[in-house]
Amino acid sequence: MPIDPTLPYDDNNIFARILRGEIPSRKVYEDDWAFAFEDINPQAEVHTLVIPKGRYVSWDDFSAKASDAEIGGFIRAVGEVARAKGLVEPGYRLLANIGAHGGQEVPHLHVHIFGGEPLGPMIARR
Repeated sequence: MPIDPTLPYDDNNIFARILRGEIPSRKVYEDDWAFAFEDINPQAEVHTLVIPKGRYVSWDDFSAKASDAEIGGFIRAVGEVARAKGLVEPGYRLLANIGAHGGQEVPHLHVHIFGGEPLGPMIARR
């Protein structure tokens, strides 16, 4: 069910629990700012999630409240994961769902990295 990105951060969301080690994940990257792991229901040959370690509900929340160091560290982590997965060539897709219209289901900022195959159009054509 899509969430409202203006709601307060929920410390019991699944990604917060993954960060605390309460739920196992297939980690692919971790540094001071971010944690990346394989999606349990992949939608492409490569489907990795990257989450900031801070308590941010959405991209909007993160861009408004995170420090410059957190923003820089998170963006660099996304790039590092894409490079480590060998996705720079022939390319990949980043997706961050925000709010109900964007289809956000977990109230913790996360970026999906999709790749490893042609991905088709960005959204279904009308």
